[in-house]
Amino acid sequence: MTSSSRRRVIAVAALLAAIPALAACGAGFDANTNMPYSPTEAGVLIENTGSGMSYGKNGVMISQAFVLGPDSGQQIAAGGSAPVYLTLVSHNKNPDSLTSITANEQQAVRVNVPNPIEVQPGTLVKTPGVTVEGLTQPLRGGETLQLTLQFKNAGAIALDVPVITRSREFASLPPAPQPSASPSETPMPAESPAPSGSPSPDTTPETPDQDLNEQT
Repeated sequence: MTSSSRRRVIAVAALLAAIPALAACGAGFDANTNMPYSPTEAGVLIENTGSGMSYGKNGVMISQAFVLGPDSGQQIAAGGSAPVYLTLVSHNKNPDSLTSITANEQQAVRVNVPNPIEVQPGTLVKTPGVTVEGLTQPLRGGETLQLTLQFKNAGAIALDVPVITRSREFASLPPAPQPSASPSETPMPAESPAPSGSPSPDTTPETPDQDLNEQT
């Protein structure tokens, strides 16, 4: 085999070896762009078990968690609300339910979970209609809210959830309704002072009956 033929064989072999890796990169890229995601699981649900690192907590794995913030360049005012989006799966044997979520009291008043969310083993679960309410500070995007998920069986799971601006792949997600501003009180008009020397409204002028009787 000549040296040029040998080089061609090596080049073809290298290309064939690279095809699986390129296909894997493409699949991963497509997977990331087809669905909004936020890589919070690495810092939230990887625990040190003593013998190594373990993904998940109490049998629950949360692959996506974010709070939907305002449009880019805008803000959600203090006292407002923001939706909470979670995607999770339970690897426990028995069914469970997400009964409530609480927020750090220094960041928000409450988290509204309209109904307990059923969690079946091995089934991907999302959290529609969940909102964090009574924000203590304005949200502009980039902040982190501390939330604690309370499951009926799995117990409490604490999360540091990022605030994502409502833009790009998140732009189609609906914002939470904001509380209406209370109408300002209309002040009562002040009474004009009575002119000097004029009788007050309560004063009834005297009728000169006595003078009329004297003239008759």
